[in-house]
Order: sequence, then C-alpha cells, then structure tokens
Amino acid sequence: MPHVFAQIVHQPLAYEFGPLQFTGFGFAMLMAFVTGQIVVQNEMKRRGMDPSPVSDMVFAAVVGGLLGAKLYYAVLMGDIGSILSRAGFVFWGGLMGGIIAVTAVVMYKKLGVARMSDPTGIALGAAYCVGRTGCWAVGDDYGRPFNGAWATLFPQGAPPSTVANMTSMFNVQFPPGTPPTQVVAVHPTQIYETVMGFMMFLILWRFREHKHAEGWLFGMYCLLAGIERFIVEFFRAKDDRFFIAGITAAQLIAIAFALFGAAWMFLRWNVTPTAPGIHSARRGI
Repeated sequence: MPHVFAQIVHQPLAYEFGPLQFTGFGFAMLMAFVTGQIVVQNEMKRRGMDPSPVSDMVFAAVVGGLLGAKLYYAVLMGDIGSILSRAGFVFWGGLMGGIIAVTAVVMYKKLGVARMSDPTGIALGAAYCVGRTGCWAVGDDYGRPFNGAWATLFPQGAPPSTVANMTSMFNVQFPPGTPPTQVVAVHPTQIYETVMGFMMFLILWRFREHKHAEGWLFGMYCLLAGIERFIVEFFRAKDDRFFIAGITAAQLIAIAFALFGAAWMFLRWNVTPTAPGIHSARRGI
C-alpha cells in the first residue's frame, strides 16, 4: 500500500519577522489557551456561575503550565540548564503545573474547587485538542517507524526522522547498511493525539449535564486523559522505555491519572442535598 502522506514532505510551520520567529507551535499554544478560556466561560455562564474569575485562572494556567512543563523536562533530562532552552514543553508537567496554579487561584478567591473543576475539565479537553496541532506544525513528538498508508516523513522535524536520529535518540534498530541520513516514515502521532483529544472533548461535552456531585466530570477528564496518553505512547518514538514491557515514564503518570480519575468519579457519583450536582448548581444551592 503506498505511503499517501509520505508522498507529501512535511514542512514545519514557521515565519520570521526580522529578529522574531513565530512558529506553528507557539500559535497553537496561544489558540489552546484562547479556546480553553472561551469554553470555560461559556460553560460557567450556562451553569449560572460568574465567569469574571476566568481571566485570572487562565493567567495562572499559562504561568503554572509553562513552569511545570519546563521543570518536568529538566528533571527528565537531568539538566537544570534545560529550563532556559526553547525546547522541552512536556505535557504532563504542564498539566500538573497548570492544575496546581489554577487550584491556588480558585482557593484564594474561595470559588470552590469541586464546583470550578467541572467547567475546567471540559476546557482542558478542548485546549488539548487544539494544542496538539502545534506538535504537528513543528514536526516533533512523532512516532515509531511505520509502513502504513498514512506514514509520514519528517525531514525537517524536531529532530528530523532520520535513521541516525531514530537510532541514537530513540533506540530504534535498522538493518545493517541502512544509510544514516535516510529519512524514515513514521506514525504521525500528533494527528492521533489531536483526533483522540477531540473525541475526549466530545465525550466531556456530552456529559456536561451530569447529575452527579460537582467535580465528577473532572474525574472523567483525568480518566480519559490517562487512557488517551497511555494508548498513544505505544506508537511514539521515545527514549525512556525502561520499565516493564517497554512502558514509558509518561505511561506510568497516565496510569496514575486514570486511576485518580476513576476513584474521583466513584467518590462524586451520588448527589445528595448536601452534595450539589450540576442541577443544584444552577439553582445556586
């Protein structure tokens, strides 16, 4: 079967304006935060909640997300100096840093963590879907070698998907004599994650009027996010498959997130007069 996408060479999306460079990744991150803000504001309005704190929450998410992503990358690489590099915005670190920062703002303003977490969970699903398009735009976070119809070449990826890079950075083995400069067709895992992220958002949107206690939907987000990342990691080109059966560090965190999400959904399952769910939130109880 022909490599349909591999016939079209991937080109990174970047524009230079004098000394400034604007990349598709940066634009996608901007649109991810904008999308998240729009979704959470509209959902809060629908629930009869005051959306005015959202701007502070988004600012906290940006700062906490960036710091968390860079700190996680520095720990993963064992190089504190990598915090100052342009690379290394790791999703799990960004998510945890953003959640901690937003939770701090919510607690400081006495908004109610459980009450705010449901709209935030939906927004995270939408933002993730948009943000992952940035990985495709710059050609990073691609997958293992692949011969299917949608296999993709990244000659200018970050890094390029050459035999030399796949061998030295991701421990992929090739037949002896394979030219080290040969560009390898791989799984376009950025597209996988974008599609799965959109499906995750649709599921969260479908259950936004749940009748469980407030916070139940955020548990569903954690469960879905963990499952999504656990699955896609099997297709990713990674250098940290040093756990049992090739499990990566990201998959261990994904398992923890999924288990937390499932447990939180169980704990927030029932609605009682003292445990307000979505309908009582609308009445202002």
